[in-house]
Amino acid sequence: MYELVKVGWDKLVGEIIKLEGDTASIQCYEDTSGLTVGDPVLRTGSPLSVELGPGILETIFDGIQRPLKTIAEISKSVFVPRGVDVPSLDQDRLYSFDPSKLFKQGAVIGGGDVIGKTYENDLFSQHRIMIAPRVQGRLVEIMPEGQYNVSQTVAVIEDSHGKQKDIRMSHFWPVRNPRPVAEKLAG
Repeated sequence: MYELVKVGWDKLVGEIIKLEGDTASIQCYEDTSGLTVGDPVLRTGSPLSVELGPGILETIFDGIQRPLKTIAEISKSVFVPRGVDVPSLDQDRLYSFDPSKLFKQGAVIGGGDVIGKTYENDLFSQHRIMIAPRVQGRLVEIMPEGQYNVSQTVAVIEDSHGKQKDIRMSHFWPVRNPRPVAEKLAG
């Protein structure tokens, strides 16, 4: 249930919303005209997710986090083409990473810990780089101050099983899972 799928020859974005026996009902988030019986459906093995990280606060997205300006530049049109597949955040833009001085090698860190910050824009001058929820371990390495893109490693942690995990400036989060919070503040 709720697995992200690509539907038809144009690979339209869809999500499995109902399972009955060997039949799956899929909700497509794009125009489905032209789909026929027998068109391929590709499973991704992951849920519909959004990418969280620097650049998210200065980009305008459609309902499934596709960046509209980038799509307009690629397609040379004001309309979103069917099956367009572009990264949500700019994977090439460099951000100045300023590592936190609070954590040293060997420190135990986990979800919500701020390992650094970067400048995003004038409105939000400080974008905090945090460890994703449900990730924890010992800090093996934190990268020095410098220029990094959202997909480059800025820290490495080792979990309780000795497995190392790269921490990047961005991470993906399933849209149907609420983010864990310590407390919810009134509006």
